[in-house]
Amino acid sequence: MYDQQQTYDSPATGYAPQQPWHQPPPQQQFNPLYAAASNVLGMGPPPGPAYGHPAPPPPPVPYNHYAPSQTSLSSSRSAPYPASTHSGNSSHLPPSSVYTADTSELDLRPPLNRAGTTFSGTPTSLKSKAVDLSAPPYTKEYIDQYRHRLKADPDPEAHFLYAKYLIDAAKHIRGNAKDQRSAKKYSDTLIQEALKVIRRLATQGDAYDEAQFYLANCYGTGALGLQVDHERAYHLYLQAAKQNHAAASYRVAVCNEIGAGTRREPSRAASFYRKAASLGDTPAMYKLGMILLHGSLGEPKNPREAINWLRRAAEQADEDNPHALHELGLMHEAGEHVQQDPLVAKNLFTRAAHLGYTQSQFKLGQCFEYGALACPMDPRRSIAWYTKAAEKGDSEAELALSGWYLTGSENVLKQSDSEAYLWARRAANKGLSKAEYAVGYYAETGIGIKQDIEFAKRWYMRAAAQGNKRAMNRLTEMKRMGNKRMAGARPTRQEASECIIM
Repeated sequence: MYDQQQTYDSPATGYAPQQPWHQPPPQQQFNPLYAAASNVLGMGPPPGPAYGHPAPPPPPVPYNHYAPSQTSLSSSRSAPYPASTHSGNSSHLPPSSVYTADTSELDLRPPLNRAGTTFSGTPTSLKSKAVDLSAPPYTKEYIDQYRHRLKADPDPEAHFLYAKYLIDAAKHIRGNAKDQRSAKKYSDTLIQEALKVIRRLATQGDAYDEAQFYLANCYGTGALGLQVDHERAYHLYLQAAKQNHAAASYRVAVCNEIGAGTRREPSRAASFYRKAASLGDTPAMYKLGMILLHGSLGEPKNPREAINWLRRAAEQADEDNPHALHELGLMHEAGEHVQQDPLVAKNLFTRAAHLGYTQSQFKLGQCFEYGALACPMDPRRSIAWYTKAAEKGDSEAELALSGWYLTGSENVLKQSDSEAYLWARRAANKGLSKAEYAVGYYAETGIGIKQDIEFAKRWYMRAAAQGNKRAMNRLTEMKRMGNKRMAGARPTRQEASECIIM
């Protein structure tokens, strides 16, 4: 008999079935800096092997551009949304002996190697007319009993939940059996049975919209052994959307916007975004607000309506959908289309930051560093917020931490040239031009790395190729001086954050 366990996770993609395959995450490691930062900010430790959601690379598959929806389980959430108007691996850790109990809130930097975070998906409804699934065992006997009891149940939801249970069971059995050969054979049988049930529900005369949406996800990602078929996925999304399925309506809109499984039709995309938003889909509300704010997809600009949709999305904000909070924060900060109010802006950024939105976390790091938006100048809180964003791969936050390590902060963060270089290098490897310039500066001056003029030039040239004027000027100056080494005193905190590397 197999132990009871729910281990069905969804992949890091915005276009995903609710319960695809995923290996169990590794045991979470203790991170002193992150724990301290969490204490400072009043936030509990995030789940998973890595803290918070990872910063995913640009997805290569068209359907991965989809934003999440309320009925879709997905761990990567930021890629599908339009770029914000806000411009946004092991290393040597500082010795903990330099800190006392009173100054240990940020005593260690986050490690530079992190596994991706996953999202454990549990069926949204665990009860059916046939059987109580609140704590189902994953045994052959139970599966047979479940199958038998379900035969007389006409409820499509009950059959749909049964199919998802079979997928859970297949995953659990395959992951826990000693005899992998027989477990694989049995789990494959369960998957095929589940797909048969879902197909029947999705294509029968009175089709079940949740099954259509789920099956469309499978075709879009090639989950459960299906061959990727964007056209079939689009057709299923469209059929579910005709039944006023909010998330499916959103996916139809994305398909029409990017030309996935159908031709590009901006006006049709806008129409379906509006339909999905009207049906209560949070990502659609945000997307429609941004469309109307900027006048994209052929729609005329309508800031008033845009703000209404953004506010509705903000009211429903969660860890998967914090974007509207950030955009409204930017508007209140600048006084664009709304009343300028630093305190309101700060509160919106704080809400989004506590939901794990890295752009808002970085923004708060800046606010506490420079004393903006009614925030006091507080190095401890600044470093804590930068840490949270950098932990999830935000390059701007990584560069900001580099600046803090370059100078250190009394009773908060010990100065470390090597850490300053490593954080700048990490951000530079992601193509951030300011970080590329910083690496060049560190190499030219010998901060955190052996002084190397040619190495510095290469990084200056990379930054200059992206239009970085500081790098261009430095290359010109080096040519005029004949590669003479840069001399001068160590930068002050202001110089480090504003003049030298930022």
